[in-house]
Amino acid sequence: MAARGAHSAGAPSATPPPSFDLTGRTALVTGGGRGLGLGISRSLLTAGADVVVVQRASPSPELATAARAADRAVDSYRADLSDVHALPALVARILEDHRIDVLVNNAGTQHRSPAVDFSLDAFDAVLDVNLRVPFRLCQLVGRPMLERGEGKVVNVASLLSFQGGLTVPAYAASKGAVAQLTKALCNEWAASGVNVNAVAPGYMDTDMNVALLADPARREQISQRIPAGRWGTPADVGGAVVFLSSAAADYVHGVVLPVDGGWLAR
Repeated sequence: MAARGAHSAGAPSATPPPSFDLTGRTALVTGGGRGLGLGISRSLLTAGADVVVVQRASPSPELATAARAADRAVDSYRADLSDVHALPALVARILEDHRIDVLVNNAGTQHRSPAVDFSLDAFDAVLDVNLRVPFRLCQLVGRPMLERGEGKVVNVASLLSFQGGLTVPAYAASKGAVAQLTKALCNEWAASGVNVNAVAPGYMDTDMNVALLADPARREQISQRIPAGRWGTPADVGGAVVFLSSAAADYVHGVVLPVDGGWLAR
């Protein structure tokens, strides 16, 4: 009798496992040259992708170092992502130079203030960068993906896609909307071969959380609630983005994947 799991003579071999290899793919990462975006870019490079970054400042030298180590290419475009009306010309330039297989909407901004004192200008500025820009980029970069019948979009949501937070009403509103936008685009684009998903980072040891990290009491309060016992790193999020960008996630659509060390389970 054949051992359990053994194939009988002449039986077809098992289907090979899906690949996380991104060789031959090009990923566009907004805010991809520093902080969380740098970690995402490095992970994509390591997985074999070439990376195009868009951000206001020049990318960190670490990005070029990571590209050389992975023997991959990096290109960068400087742009003010708070100006949604400038995006069509920017994307046209990028698409002249590159076929974009993966779009990672990572760039974001934050403003902290008690809700009762939160200015409308600050509210609008946060929603412009965190919601309007990702939607417009999904439209502009997603169109050629839909025409080709393949592509991956990974939006960066947040724990505040699920929770309200404190003194960050605009950020919470924008990230809740990013989660719903991800699902809405999935419903329209999945049948055309374009995967739209999101990652929801938990508390990350990055520049955006410098105020929290500098507050010993608040930092300890947060740390005690994380089952993994530590704050996340950009590489933690990068691994999840690689998965959602790869063939391993071809049947994953409309997911908002927490990368939070178990925070939401507590």
